[in-house]
Amino acid sequence: MKKTYHLCLSSGNEVMFRSDEDYIHGNNCLCLAAHKTESNLLGYSIMSNHTHIGVRTENPHHFMKAFRYPYNRYFNKKYGRKGQIYHLLAALAYILRNALHHGIAATPFGYRYSSIHALFRKELGKFDCPELMPKKSQYLYLPGNEPLPDGFKMDSSGMILPESVIDVADVEHQFSTARTFLYYMNRLSGENWEKEQQQDALNIPPITLEQMERNVGGQDLKSMLANEHGRANYNSMTDIKVCDTIDRLLEGRSVYSIPQSKIEQVARYLYGSYHITQEQLNRCLAGRLL
Repeated sequence: MKKTYHLCLSSGNEVMFRSDEDYIHGNNCLCLAAHKTESNLLGYSIMSNHTHIGVRTENPHHFMKAFRYPYNRYFNKKYGRKGQIYHLLAALAYILRNALHHGIAATPFGYRYSSIHALFRKELGKFDCPELMPKKSQYLYLPGNEPLPDGFKMDSSGMILPESVIDVADVEHQFSTARTFLYYMNRLSGENWEKEQQQDALNIPPITLEQMERNVGGQDLKSMLANEHGRANYNSMTDIKVCDTIDRLLEGRSVYSIPQSKIEQVARYLYGSYHITQEQLNRCLAGRLL
């Protein structure tokens, strides 16, 4: 069902319509976007660095993507504009591939708690719609009995779907196509990727795996690069499985309140039964190992 929206496309301090030709092209892209998405324009005003739009549409993200992408492609080609694209793509790629680098999943798509599943769903053949949590039960999974905001969706497990908050249209626009997106999700870290980012001419260091993980414990850079090449042991226990095992062993008691002797007893059992590393044990035992 179509709803009425006030949408605003802004380029901040950068002018995105530099000539009459640009305004005309932007106007035409906007009109064609309404046609392609079967939306009803109620009014619009195209300014030098922003555009206000009143529209009735079923999907405002698809509408804005249909408007922004062809105009940005025209503008970038005409003026040779590149912007911060390579740094941003590298940062997004490392964020979405985090589970891969930590050896939790064989591919970025194998990890549940990531916004990667909101992107290019149609192009990647993800036509299934998750079962949603009944409204009467949503409060059980929200802090302080807060109501679920309008437009947000919660699946049957109680998790708010990432497409409720991620600007899917913007992220998909950055990658341009599903093919490019998959390329970045499978790309290997290395010198070529770092050199590519120099084209942004931002005079800042390239985004690298080492930089992204600098202040994060858990694995060294060498192991993460090996995981990127598919050399992780996916039969090893993840943190969530270790924590679940600990909680079952403690029979409802908190890892933060049990005596130190019990901590050491649990650690010995887990190490002997599952050969978990000292580092992972300490992490899942709230840093209480001596």
